[in-house]
Amino acid sequence: MASKQLTAEEGAGSGSGTDSPTPSRRLETTFGPGYSTVTTLVAEGSPNYPWQKSQSFDSDNEEEMSDEPLVFTETPSSKLFCLLCERVFKDAVITTCGHTFCRWCVNMKTNEKCPVDDSKLSVVVANIAVSEQIGELFIHCKYGCQQADGGKMGEWELDPRGCPMTVRVNARKEHEASCGYAPVSCPNNPNCPPLKRMELEEHLKQRDHIRCPHHKYGCTFVGTSGDVSHHLTNICRFEGIKEFLQQTEDKMREMQLQLAQKDQEIAFLRSMLGRLSEKIDALEKSVEVKLDVLDESCNKLQDEVMESRRDCALINVSDELSHINARLNTGVVGTLDPQQIFRCKGTYVGHQGPVWTLCVHGDLLFSGSSDKTIKVWDTCTNYKCQRTLEGHTGIVLALCIHKYGPPHGNKLYSGSADCSIMVWDIPSLEHMKTIQAHDNPVCTLVASNNLLFSGSLKAIKVWDIHTLQLKRELTGLNHWVRALVASTHYLYSGSYQTIKIWDLKSLECVHVLQTSGGSVYSIAITNHHILCGTYENCIHVWDLDTHEQIQTLTGHVGTVYALAVVNTHEGTKVFSASYDRSLRVWSMDNMICTQTLLRHQGSVACLAVSRGRVFSGAVDSTVKVWQ
Repeated sequence: MASKQLTAEEGAGSGSGTDSPTPSRRLETTFGPGYSTVTTLVAEGSPNYPWQKSQSFDSDNEEEMSDEPLVFTETPSSKLFCLLCERVFKDAVITTCGHTFCRWCVNMKTNEKCPVDDSKLSVVVANIAVSEQIGELFIHCKYGCQQADGGKMGEWELDPRGCPMTVRVNARKEHEASCGYAPVSCPNNPNCPPLKRMELEEHLKQRDHIRCPHHKYGCTFVGTSGDVSHHLTNICRFEGIKEFLQQTEDKMREMQLQLAQKDQEIAFLRSMLGRLSEKIDALEKSVEVKLDVLDESCNKLQDEVMESRRDCALINVSDELSHINARLNTGVVGTLDPQQIFRCKGTYVGHQGPVWTLCVHGDLLFSGSSDKTIKVWDTCTNYKCQRTLEGHTGIVLALCIHKYGPPHGNKLYSGSADCSIMVWDIPSLEHMKTIQAHDNPVCTLVASNNLLFSGSLKAIKVWDIHTLQLKRELTGLNHWVRALVASTHYLYSGSYQTIKIWDLKSLECVHVLQTSGGSVYSIAITNHHILCGTYENCIHVWDLDTHEQIQTLTGHVGTVYALAVVNTHEGTKVFSASYDRSLRVWSMDNMICTQTLLRHQGSVACLAVSRGRVFSGAVDSTVKVWQ
């Protein structure tokens, strides 16, 4: 095989002439990610192929590239070379752009792009066809090559005393594992000179220090050949279980192969997940554009309907109008009224983390966030942040307002994951006092009847609104208290599948409502109903007077974090905010959803109502205004 290669490369170097001098011959070895090394016998002056280029390697990629020669008997096809390393493919993989490269090149050169179409490189799946094609190429056994005398690193020559075999690449390991020319050491005496594998058996017969064949399992016996035979027959405790030991070793090897296969499957799934995420992002952008178009169409429709009504009034066609209204009233939702379509009027941007709580006082909107601050927004004139209140060392989870009479002024109370309650003077927006309220985060706050109520893990604490002294602790709660709402006479608290109703005068529990769907995250009270939003996407509705459950509102596909009541001339509406990034508007007259609002890019966590406007805060760090 060596002489065949010399003939082929002499022809490549000398051209078509027959009288040109015979070129000298040498062996070159290249190193690269295509294979551990690539070694070939070439003629001086012959053309340089990429697989013949020399490349050194450093300690960073020693693990990937060893110094073993890879000697091809014939020049591989140019189609079998990686465009990144210009070497024969090793572990060929197909990337997201559809081209093939070495797996090592793609993984180690993450900042590089495809040299063909300049797209980002990411492994999709192994290119089995190319790997099999490379596996069919013939190479010389590495034990038939030796380092050239006085040559540079990577220069090899054929060893006439070495192995003369040539094998396919995919059979190389199998051959070299049993090659009789492979260098081995005496397993019994490290001081013995180096041996070839085919000489080992005769060498061991001539030595007195022969180890037990089960030494790899822990047997320490050493003796002559006869002693070893006697030891195996009568003494060695591993001889009787050698089949079990071999089976165990085979199973471990099989498990390692399965683990490697699973790693490849995981890499493929991660790649597909990345592509799916890109598609989802593109779809979200498309939906946002379509929503803008729909909003514009709704505005145009509203203008057209109003103009049509005015025209009808001018020509006094009352009969036709009555007929139109009669047809509209036959619908399930009710009479069409464009004025009841809520639209996003603006967005407040400024927080550096999710917005978890909102409250309104006059023209001021207060928002608490994961960035540990409270921002004060003007909702009347310039719609900008007026001030940022700092002081908490944890996430701001709860806000509430208490209106004092003169001379005290109005106060803002904030609860935080740092377990404290801070008091702020609203006119001056200055910090007044801090209460170390609970041993756990303060999840919710509400003020009523000159009392401040704070909810935390399995406890509600009652504070005097003037002195801020603890008056009482309400217990008997089974989980986190995430929702507190006060009416004229009662306090409503929500925890795990339970709503407790407390008398504000006696501070005693007077009724318990049992729910389903996990923890209660939000509560709202209308003139006739009690509503609660749960962890499992539902809104339960009870009659305010009889405490009988009358309805369950479904539609959300995530936890209902907040509820807010809006009274309109068409009746009572309830807004719900959810983990599914949406707000829903519910008519309490017929208990149906009349509108779904989709503008936030994250879970909607809180709501506040003022002067017919609804404010929503979300995990996308923004506050949106709906009207």
